[in-house]
Amino acid sequence: MTQNYPSGRTGLLLIDTVNDVFADEGKGYPLYEAEFARLGLLENLKRLLAGVRGHGVGVFFSGMAYTDEEYAHWHRPTGIHKAMFENRVFEAGSWGARFHPDLAPAEGEVALAPHKNIDVFATTDLDVQLRRRGVEHLALGGMIGTMCVESTGRSAMERGYHVTMLKDATASDGDEVSHDQMLRRYALFAHAVLSADEFVSALRPS
Repeated sequence: MTQNYPSGRTGLLLIDTVNDVFADEGKGYPLYEAEFARLGLLENLKRLLAGVRGHGVGVFFSGMAYTDEEYAHWHRPTGIHKAMFENRVFEAGSWGARFHPDLAPAEGEVALAPHKNIDVFATTDLDVQLRRRGVEHLALGGMIGTMCVESTGRSAMERGYHVTMLKDATASDGDEVSHDQMLRRYALFAHAVLSADEFVSALRPS
């Protein structure tokens, strides 16, 4: 089914496109390096950003950041928090928590307040930033596809947004089998599951 993405009412959210995840020296990069290479993820994301800019799409970036106090005194840390805290991933003010230079906000694009849990809606200004700009259709990419991207996509659907999950603009925390399972879940809660190129093409008038 052909998707319609109205100019001025469509947004793109990229989650955790930071150095700790996407740079070769990043603390989390070794965990995803093989999948990034298999999918061509960095190039897909760069092409996605180039394709949406200048076509009436609001672009929003969400990174994580934790302070010394949060590392030391987080009440009831989950498994993912424990893994991040043990390695001090996403350390506030560090190079690792900064957006990757190829995947960073351009002038006029929105860097949200850092998210602290896996659903970006839960602990940031995302909903306010989307609604004040009239965004009704939201496409999602970034990392991790099975955690923050999936959780935020589900939450977007529950909040009434038209949700598009970008299948080659994210990666799972596993292999090709895990990625395929993730995409099957996406199809159950999203209104569309497209490649980055398909999404960009849908923005162009036919």
